[in-house]
Amino acid sequence: MVVKIEVDLLVQNATVVTAAHVHPAQDIAVKDGKILLLGQNLASILAATKVIDAQGAFVTPGGVDSHVHLDQVVEGDDVICIDDLQIQDSSIEVASTGDNFESGTRSAIAGGTTTVICFAMQTRADTSLVPVVADYHRKSTGQAYCDYGFHIILTNPTPAIMTGELPGMMADGISSVKLYMTYDPLKLGDKEMLDVMMATRALGMTTMVHAENADMISWIGERLMEKNLNSPFYHSISRPQIAEDEATYRAIAMSELTDTPILLVHMSSPTAVSHVRQAQTRLLPIHAETCPHYLFLTSAALRAPHPVSDPFEGAKHICSPPLRASRADLDGMWQGLSNGSVTTFSSDHATSQYDHPCGKKRGLADPADPTSAPDYRKVPNGLPGVETRLPTLWEGGVLTGRLTPQKFVELTSSNPAKLYGLGNTKGAIAPGYDADLVIWYPTAEQVAAGDGSAAPMAPFALTNSHLHHAIDYTPFEGMRFNNWPRYTILRGNVIWDRDGGGIVGSKGEGKFLRRGKSTLSKPRGVAAEWEKPENLVA
Repeated sequence: MVVKIEVDLLVQNATVVTAAHVHPAQDIAVKDGKILLLGQNLASILAATKVIDAQGAFVTPGGVDSHVHLDQVVEGDDVICIDDLQIQDSSIEVASTGDNFESGTRSAIAGGTTTVICFAMQTRADTSLVPVVADYHRKSTGQAYCDYGFHIILTNPTPAIMTGELPGMMADGISSVKLYMTYDPLKLGDKEMLDVMMATRALGMTTMVHAENADMISWIGERLMEKNLNSPFYHSISRPQIAEDEATYRAIAMSELTDTPILLVHMSSPTAVSHVRQAQTRLLPIHAETCPHYLFLTSAALRAPHPVSDPFEGAKHICSPPLRASRADLDGMWQGLSNGSVTTFSSDHATSQYDHPCGKKRGLADPADPTSAPDYRKVPNGLPGVETRLPTLWEGGVLTGRLTPQKFVELTSSNPAKLYGLGNTKGAIAPGYDADLVIWYPTAEQVAAGDGSAAPMAPFALTNSHLHHAIDYTPFEGMRFNNWPRYTILRGNVIWDRDGGGIVGSKGEGKFLRRGKSTLSKPRGVAAEWEKPENLVA
């Protein structure tokens, strides 16, 4: 008599995808939230409480979205910032119109993401990070459907914070910071950035940089306003590629000077990405991130599709850096994904409702009248995308042949996990890792190769009603999808079952993740130890 080992979950007949390989006809055994074993015909030795037949479909690691803005409302004496980037005066009463941890993480799991890393934002008035982080814990504890971590946005990096508080943040599992080179309430000067880089390098923290030249943008904006060129489309004109290109080059120079690894976030310019690639060929620890909207949308989306009934509708697509003008720009970003210049693929989920006086329509003289005078400068920046991140890249990348399934996993799960100190628990399908899985529908080819019991997903055109965020639009309205996550599994528990109830997980299942140092990027001085004269062969 064979005594079988008891496990909690057995996923059978899976085509397992890692960042390096595609393994067909695999079973995945899960116990106590961890992957126990991979192999074939595991049912002969295991007894599972729950069994899922993947029907030959691809199974990828749960998505790690390392750039998500949730529940960010910060008030100061001179500005009110909503959802990170809404910069406006304090002459009116405002409220957050974006996603909180409940709605944002609910949306994440419906799109295959099992880990989000969000931003706790320091304001200029904050002289300590401790209450900032405590407040963010208060907002998130017990609210999340998926696992989550925090980055810190530094806007007032005093010596006391650099030497006295950042080490404590690192010890508490917050191992990354974000710096801005634009937006007056947020931006740091070059000297401040250098000070922060030296501090983060010493601690082994990952440093993220929003790179745009603030003075260029301000100078162009003043001239646009003089000519009353203030509709949403002119947001893209006010932030040209050269502003991103110059700031990217400058950030790389500061990184090289201090020998500090950096990630350039939400890159949109192929020229800026070429700066990153050139730095990488010199073995500098420079990384790039891009987002779905820079692969599929151009600045034409900022023009109103219904110019008579709603001439302001293009404001839905205002983000920074802006959508670029040419399909060639989109192709350039795709090339950066496929050739390895881009390290991570994130959503930059930064949301505001459109039809709300404190949302995107804040940019109208009369938010109730879409034909009233616009001012793109008052429109909150950012687009929803945490739920559509994986499906858009799978549809436009894997299913079209632009990307291999392995590259998809590398960009959406493995690399962000490694870069942000989760490389030993997240982002891979291997024994000992958290059992965070996405089971897709079988493709037509996989159906044909199967036993006849499987069927591909019925294609559909996306509408906002399909999504689970708290936002009243999606920038990908009408995009046709031939596949979507069928199941999302968090630490062995099914939390999304598209055919069996949709959201089946519960608020509060997500837990805060204490992160460590990056296992993907280190200062070059560490990597170049062999270059020391005493280590060279005569």
